[in-house]
Amino acid sequence: MSVVVANQLEKTYVSGDIAVHAIQGVSFTIEEGSFVSFVGPSGSGKSTLLNMIGCLDPPSKGSLQVVGKDISSLNRQQAARFRGEHIGFVFQDFNLLPVLTVFENVEYPLLMVQNWPKKKRTERVNELLKAVGMGDQGHKFPSQVSGGQKQRVAVARALVTNASLVLADEPTANLDRTTANHVIELMKKMRDEFGTSFIFSTHDPKVVNNAEKIFTLEDGKLLQGEGGNHV
Repeated sequence: MSVVVANQLEKTYVSGDIAVHAIQGVSFTIEEGSFVSFVGPSGSGKSTLLNMIGCLDPPSKGSLQVVGKDISSLNRQQAARFRGEHIGFVFQDFNLLPVLTVFENVEYPLLMVQNWPKKKRTERVNELLKAVGMGDQGHKFPSQVSGGQKQRVAVARALVTNASLVLADEPTANLDRTTANHVIELMKKMRDEFGTSFIFSTHDPKVVNNAEKIFTLEDGKLLQGEGGNHV
């Protein structure tokens, strides 16, 4: 099954008389269980593309299917619900809520988008924290754990709703080399265990070298889509 299918996708931002063509005629397919990276220089359209796949920003033209659903014309409320049910996010700055514990940060999506009973929530959160090696850290606050541990928590949070797809925007940018490698291996392990597809937007060669398929963007256009461990 294809988890993402884009056909002649375009995104144009208009400010006054100026139109910026952030994405231009992009088409690609990503299969279920993939480990895929979008690469390209700053301003190439990587983050814009991730935002469209993540239902954060609608396309201007073209069609975009995610997990078998055409999301091109969803309204804001529909997009938020779809996002909460099917898509997880991992960010370079972790985006953990400082006033919540590690456990509560992972639990948060279940409270916001899925009405799970407390016992089921607790079991699911503990399962994910254990899977990412943070099973004994749930009581701590984000300020009490390291950057690598924060990103492990972020991965657990992204997966807690049984997301079909995780979008990771520069997930290793704020991590040292060793920690970044550990987080990449963790995400590959989570893909293998849960069947989740991971799509990265990154400059980091460590991430790119672990991608099974690489899409190169430049000036909003897709130059190539290649399998293999190279840029």
